[in-house]
Amino acid sequence: MEHNVTTLNLASIIEHHARLTPKKEAVIFADQRINYGTLNALANRVANALAEMGIGYGDKVALSCPNLPYFPIVYYGILKAGAVAVPLNVLFKPREIKYHLEDSDAKAVFVFEGTEELPMSQMVKAAFDDVDSCEHMIVMCAEPTQNSPIEGCKTLTQITFNQSDKFETVPTNPDDTCCILYTSGTTGTPKGAELTHSNIYFNAIVAFNLHVPGLNYKDGKQKTCLITLPLFHTTGKTAQMNAQMFAGHRIVLLPRFEPHTALEAFKAEGVNFWTGVPTMYWAILKYVEENNIDVTPYAESMEILSSGGAAMPVEVMRKFEEVFKCRILEGYGLSETSPISTFNHPNVDSKPGTVGQAVFGVEVKCVDDDDNEVPRGERGEVVMRGHNIMKGYYERPEATAEAMKNGWFHSGDIGVMDEEGFLSIVDRKKELILRGGYNIYPRELEEVIMTHEAVSLVAVIGVPDEKMGEEIKAYVVKNQGVELTEEGFISWCKEQFAMNKYPRFVEFRDELPVGGTGKILKRALKEEIKNAS
Repeated sequence: MEHNVTTLNLASIIEHHARLTPKKEAVIFADQRINYGTLNALANRVANALAEMGIGYGDKVALSCPNLPYFPIVYYGILKAGAVAVPLNVLFKPREIKYHLEDSDAKAVFVFEGTEELPMSQMVKAAFDDVDSCEHMIVMCAEPTQNSPIEGCKTLTQITFNQSDKFETVPTNPDDTCCILYTSGTTGTPKGAELTHSNIYFNAIVAFNLHVPGLNYKDGKQKTCLITLPLFHTTGKTAQMNAQMFAGHRIVLLPRFEPHTALEAFKAEGVNFWTGVPTMYWAILKYVEENNIDVTPYAESMEILSSGGAAMPVEVMRKFEEVFKCRILEGYGLSETSPISTFNHPNVDSKPGTVGQAVFGVEVKCVDDDDNEVPRGERGEVVMRGHNIMKGYYERPEATAEAMKNGWFHSGDIGVMDEEGFLSIVDRKKELILRGGYNIYPRELEEVIMTHEAVSLVAVIGVPDEKMGEEIKAYVVKNQGVELTEEGFISWCKEQFAMNKYPRFVEFRDELPVGGTGKILKRALKEEIKNAS
């Protein structure tokens, strides 16, 4: 396809280091060590394979992969081909995968074969067979192989085996879509936030600059970042992977967070930077305390740690910093904002309990219902503008217009800004559940639960939970004459939703509280829980 370009392809961040320092390590996983030269060559093979399939500029390619070297290899290969990456949550079930493949107009999907406990490729195949517009499914196997574990699908080894490790990256405009990240906002139906090459490139630079005080190349050693947040998530992908690739650092991948494996990685790889959600910090502290561990050998390389995804309890932050002798910087952002919007900057004293000040090139303020800025110290909706704001929601102009009123992105979050510009998030989107740092949207769950033959009415809310921050609870009014047990309901939900999304608790009721318009009053349910505690 012919297109006018002012070249800015995000894949240039690995090409740059492949030219300058090809033998410098880029990706670490277990005993695998992949340098920048090899990473770039493998991504080139993927790009050549995509071109051979007829996939190129502007085409959408889905990617379902945990934190394995396959993710950066395929991700940058997609971008090199001029295509758009569509990362998928690895916990998605077939119904959810089908929706995302169809909604994004994906022409191909790459999927890790998975495990016995999480048969990812089988889940994707079940969806792929029902999506006519998605023409190719490529399986990434734990061991390089020509034999696909899924009938009718090729493996990554098969499509790249005879490909050249040279590829002329397709030039893209800064405002061309680079990646589509799905987020439900407040509406329940997932929407694809279109992030441009410019959005992600500049947010990677911002993330890199937020760690500059920790940089010291005098000893000739690379810096190392541990990534335990999933790479399909905006923070893991951009604020960590892309930022570290831009800087020429090493990334250490862990596909599953466990306190002991994270600690071992800190020590074995000499980790300097790490970003976790508050529950991860809480879990590490608990593990250290319960096992009476001396953290000295695990903490000696640490320079700057950061937290996001949920409000960090001040006491957890204080205790972790005291035990590990390392500063934690808290920030805020959304998928639609690439993600970083505010941060407790390393060269400024932090204010615990806040998510810091606006980052370089981004404006943030709190407004009332008429979009007038509220006085400092008063509550208002958090709105933002800058280089980090998405292009829009894919194929949803009305939703885009609603979110981008008066030139500002409206987050739906309620915040308070002090006189120095430090932002505190005091309330979240009205019905959003934040479980372990992940956004769970009740309406999406409710619409599916209502399809159960025994369910007459349902309300899903978040309930306080010490470990996860919030846990998911469903209040169900059953149809008369139909049997449904708590165990049976939760088991059914497990089949419908990703592991992080299904309700852990259910309460059967004869009726639910409703207002004058007939709308279920979830605040009344939350008040019951609050009063009972």
